[in-house]
Amino acid sequence: MRSTLLVALLVAALATWSCGGSSSGGGTSGNPGTPTPTGTTTTINILGQRGAQSYSPNPAVAGQGDMVAWRNSDNVTHHIVLNDGSLDIGDITPGATSQAMRLSVNGANYHCTIHPTTMNGGSITVAAGTPPPPCQGPYCP
Repeated sequence: MRSTLLVALLVAALATWSCGGSSSGGGTSGNPGTPTPTGTTTTINILGQRGAQSYSPNPAVAGQGDMVAWRNSDNVTHHIVLNDGSLDIGDITPGATSQAMRLSVNGANYHCTIHPTTMNGGSITVAAGTPPPPCQGPYCP
C-alpha cells in the first residue's frame, strides 16, 4: 500500500511539472484575464490643432498584428475616432497615452471629435507582411 501511494504521488508530481504547473512559468503577468499583447506598439503623437500636421508620424505605419496607441503631446484634451466609426479611443488628457489597440481594418483615417475641422487627416497604414500566428490558449479573445 505504501508503494502504491508513493507511485501515485510521483505520477501526480510529474503530471504537474510537465503541464507547466510550476510557479515560474511564462505567460501573462498581472491580471490573468488580460491577454498578453504580441508584436509592437506604434505610438502616434497628437501635436495640436494643425490639420493633417496634428499627428506624428502621419501617415503612421504599423505592422500586421501590431498595436496602435495615441499619446497626447498637446496641452488640451483630444478624442480620437476612426473616420468609419469602427474604433473610438475616447478622451486623452494632456500627457496621457491611450490604451494600445489592434486595428481591425487594413489602414484607417482618423480625426479628433473635439476639434473635427482643425484635427483631421490622420492616417494609419498596415504594412504588408506575414500575419502573426493565431492566438492560442485560454487568454485569446
